[in-house]
Amino acid sequence: MKLTKYEHSCVLVEHGDARVLVDPGNFSHGFEELTGLTAVLVTHQHPDHLDVERLPQVLDRNPDAALYTDPGTAEVLAGMHIEATTVQAGDHLDLGVGVDVHGEQHAVIHPEIPVVPNVGYLFDGRFFHPGDSFTPPPVDVEILGLPTAAPWQKLSEAIDFLRAVSPAVAIPIHQAILAKPELYYGHFQRLGPERTELRLLETADTVTL
Repeated sequence: MKLTKYEHSCVLVEHGDARVLVDPGNFSHGFEELTGLTAVLVTHQHPDHLDVERLPQVLDRNPDAALYTDPGTAEVLAGMHIEATTVQAGDHLDLGVGVDVHGEQHAVIHPEIPVVPNVGYLFDGRFFHPGDSFTPPPVDVEILGLPTAAPWQKLSEAIDFLRAVSPAVAIPIHQAILAKPELYYGHFQRLGPERTELRLLETADTVTL
């Protein structure tokens, strides 16, 4: 399995003949030039995970790519006349790579801000992209996309999530708002599970796992 990060939470997952793009948001760059995609997956509707201006460009360049989203995102896209297939916890997708859907809600930002739907995607039973949720999937995870910093989270919550999932490999994501993300990475290394290897991916870096 090859993982390529396009800043923040945007990740290209390649496995066999599958090329699946997750969360093409407005803090990410480079994904809009991709071709040969088999699917595009969106965890939730927030702009840093869904760039509504560049998504049509991606779909135009990849006319055979299927689009899957949570129900809230599907409503947003319907208003733009973009059709998406909705998914929810318990669904299984065969996209050339098996994808299991976990979770239902975004983390709470503030009690007065409505909570939006959020789903996570587990690829081939190995790589889990949680979107903006710290709900561990009820299965073992080998490779975790670990949200690093956001208005809705504390460092302690990220560390607790890392400990709860206890993956063999953790790849920090969702760090675009930070000027010094390495301060967070150091805490992950010191306080995360001993079994977990932290793998740092810069923009357009690829790792094969």
